[in-house]
Amino acid sequence: MVKESVRQHFDREAAEFDGLIARLIPRYSEMIDALVSAVPFPPHRKLRVVDLGSGTGTVALQIKSRFPRARITCIDFSPKMLDLARRRLADCGSMRFIEADLTDYRFVDQYDVAVSSLALHHIQSVRQKLNLYRRLHDALARGGVFWNADAVLAASAPLQALYMAKWKEHMRRTVPEKEIEETWMVKHAAEDHPKKLLDELRWLREAGFAEPEVIWKEFYFAVFGGRKIL
Repeated sequence: MVKESVRQHFDREAAEFDGLIARLIPRYSEMIDALVSAVPFPPHRKLRVVDLGSGTGTVALQIKSRFPRARITCIDFSPKMLDLARRRLADCGSMRFIEADLTDYRFVDQYDVAVSSLALHHIQSVRQKLNLYRRLHDALARGGVFWNADAVLAASAPLQALYMAKWKEHMRRTVPEKEIEETWMVKHAAEDHPKKLLDELRWLREAGFAEPEVIWKEFYFAVFGGRKIL
C-alpha cells in the first residue's frame, strides 16, 4: 500500500515536479551537478547509462549534455513521470524508457554508469536496498560507477533533529509553514524511508562496490556511491 501511495503521489505531481523539487530540496541544482560531475569518463565516450527512478528526466538531460554520445536507460514506476521524460528528451536520441519497480527489477543490460536522484529512499527495507545494490553492481561493467543523490539520516538523534530543522528552514523561504507541516512532513513520514549514510556506504561495500565515497552533502541530503573494480 505504501508503494502504491508513492506511485500515485508522483503521478499526481508529475507536471509540476521540477519546480516543486527546487522549492523543497536545498541546493538541488548543485547536488545534481555534483552527481553528474563525478562521472569519470571523457565527454566523447559512448557511455551506457541507467537512471534509477528517473522522474522527469532532469539527470538524464544533464548527462546527455555532458556526454552527448551516451545511451541512457530511464527507469521509473510512475507512467506519468516517464511520459514527461520522453517529451523532455525527445530530441536527445539513444534513449530508452522502462516502467518498472526498482525493488525487484532485473537488469538485463550492462552499464558503465548508474545514477539515481531522490528515488531510492522510497525503498523500505534494508534487504531490498542491499539486494538492489548487489543487482546493480552485477549490471555494471568493470570500472563502472554508481552515484546516488538522496536523503540520508544522521548518525545520531541530535544531528538528525538539526538535519530536519535545516530542511524546514530552506522550505520556509518558498513554502508556507502550514503546507510544510500538513503536506510535506506528512508525506515524508508516510512514504520516505531514508537510511543512515554510514550504513549506505557499508551496504555498497557489502554489495561489492570499491571505494564508497561521499562527494557532496548538505545536512539531510548527500551524493554518494562507489566503483566496480572486479
